[in-house]
Amino acid sequence: MRTIGFSLIVFIFVFVEFVDSLNRTNFPKGFLFGSASSSYQYEGASNEGGRRPSIWDTFTHNNPGKIEDQSSGVIADDSYHRYMEDASIMKDIGFDAYKFSISWSRILPGGNLRGGINREGITYYNNLIDELLSNGLQLFVTLFHWDLPQALEDKYSGFLSPNIVNDFADYAELCYREFGDRVKNWITVNEPLTYTTQGYGNGLFAPGRCSKWLPLNCSAGNSSTEPYLVTHHQILAHAAAFKVYKDKYQISQKGQIGITLNTPWILPHSQSKADTDAASRALVFLYDWFMEPLKSGSYPIEMVNNTGERLPKFSREQSLMVKGSFDFIGINYYTANYAVNAPCITENQTIFSDACVYFTTMRDGVQIGPKAGSDWLYIYPRGIQELLLYTKEKFNNPVIYITENGVDEINDGTRSLEDNMRIDYINNHLYYVHSAIQNGVNVKGYFVWSLLDNFEWAEGYTVRFGIVYVDYKDGLKRYLKKSAEWFKKILH
Repeated sequence: MRTIGFSLIVFIFVFVEFVDSLNRTNFPKGFLFGSASSSYQYEGASNEGGRRPSIWDTFTHNNPGKIEDQSSGVIADDSYHRYMEDASIMKDIGFDAYKFSISWSRILPGGNLRGGINREGITYYNNLIDELLSNGLQLFVTLFHWDLPQALEDKYSGFLSPNIVNDFADYAELCYREFGDRVKNWITVNEPLTYTTQGYGNGLFAPGRCSKWLPLNCSAGNSSTEPYLVTHHQILAHAAAFKVYKDKYQISQKGQIGITLNTPWILPHSQSKADTDAASRALVFLYDWFMEPLKSGSYPIEMVNNTGERLPKFSREQSLMVKGSFDFIGINYYTANYAVNAPCITENQTIFSDACVYFTTMRDGVQIGPKAGSDWLYIYPRGIQELLLYTKEKFNNPVIYITENGVDEINDGTRSLEDNMRIDYINNHLYYVHSAIQNGVNVKGYFVWSLLDNFEWAEGYTVRFGIVYVDYKDGLKRYLKKSAEWFKKILH
């Protein structure tokens, strides 16, 4: 007991010392600090500049009840018109880099090259890129952050069709050709897990498909098969876009390309073997589902065993294309859950039942961590270190960027800039990122979600993730929160 007590005292001392002295020098030379955004959540101007609807425009218009405050990204933060101001804010704070996404339907309104290229959209992103670079920011550009052109959804059901693979590769190549002379960090797909589970598993996100077996108001779908098919096509689209870049652009443009994945960290609900196995199995279904194909060109054997014929198979050619298709892995981490072993069912199967696990945030009446503004976000900083170590040990220690990490507060209608909870959250997570680096994980950067308060998908504007306050009642004026001032201090 004395040893445990002494170890705890040492940990607390080191932790407090790190938090009190946190600055750039705690991290390796060249480590990047940045902020993150996405087009539908930030840009607005949904009907301007030749842009045509994405599935999120359609989803929010047709299903206002799916959004907590019946809002949409039609205006969002209006960064389409205010990007110069936002770039200046990032420079003032001292960020090194900015992760943003391109609106596919702003570049290709018809979704593919046959539908024509929108030169006005190309001009907008050229201007944005040049402005960001002039403010000293390195660019991490995501090609797909869930806002699929509605034209492709209408034409062949989007990611349910293998046709998406070639159209995505063509779209990616257009972006490399137009912007790759200045963009040196590409991300093909952001959080394919979320796009799959929320859009095709439970129908809470666009395009809003789920199974008749789920008691949810969603459009027709089959949540026992569609999520696996959609993920399969996302992985193939990613690999095709990666191949185009490798074969035709990387040598001359001297950039790198990866994919961004997400998962909560999963702990066993008890020390029983059943719950320990359930936690391991949950990570396979949430994370290895994507990482194992990138490592080996095939899906995890646990998934194959649990899903049978419902899980698609890679052809030999596809397997070779997918295997090793990344220069880096982006990881988005926010929260953690407990896993409880559950019986496997053989009828009315869904993607959520296939892992034979159910999740909870409570154990012995105690939450896994403090609850944030969102119902799904419980604060568990150690989880980011555990996920990084898991990735290092299981997937050959890839280059990693933390492409999103952040916490929200409820939007109560008042202009509050005192966000000490966010400072503690970021501080504590950076401590564990630093610890992971000390243990050999190859982490090259950290991006906070998010620079600005923004449209948070099904939660609309009811929560705020920004380190900069956006006043939706007064012309979208920006105000630095205490967390932005904190970043300014440690980055300067």
